[in-house]
Amino acid sequence: NVGRMVSNLDSFLPATPFGVMRMFEEHNIELSGKDVVVIGSSDIVGKPMASLLINRKATVTVCNSRTKDLKSHTSKADIVIIAVGVPYLLKEDMVKDGAVVIDVGINRLDTGKLVGDADFEGLKNKCSFLTPVSGGVGPMTIAMLLKNTIKAANLRDKRETK
Repeated sequence: NVGRMVSNLDSFLPATPFGVMRMFEEHNIELSGKDVVVIGSSDIVGKPMASLLINRKATVTVCNSRTKDLKSHTSKADIVIIAVGVPYLLKEDMVKDGAVVIDVGINRLDTGKLVGDADFEGLKNKCSFLTPVSGGVGPMTIAMLLKNTIKAANLRDKRETK
């Protein structure tokens, strides 16, 4: 599936990146020609997210925990997708006005409060689109898991009827 996904062929997509792409479609967020920074290079979110964005003709920069001067990358981006598991890592001064920020991170503070990797309160008035934590990407992940399940069942039914 990874090879098929990278080659832009029909495949089962990782649920979270699939959900983010669906979110872009639902909110008419254009990807072609956009500068996108993906913060996080995990096998389940960052890497597949970058591949899906490249397939949609976005210009993609992938950053990680060792990226020097993260702000120099994010401040130029039209879209920032963050998935690193560091509470409030992405701050208001790190994005340009009107940027789209997709927060995939979910962190539990010592107080028990759930927060994202982006500083929602600091970013909410600066971004043209910003996902909350919780209630943002999480429900989309669940929806895409179900979509993959239905796709698998349909493929099985087609094989059994041959």
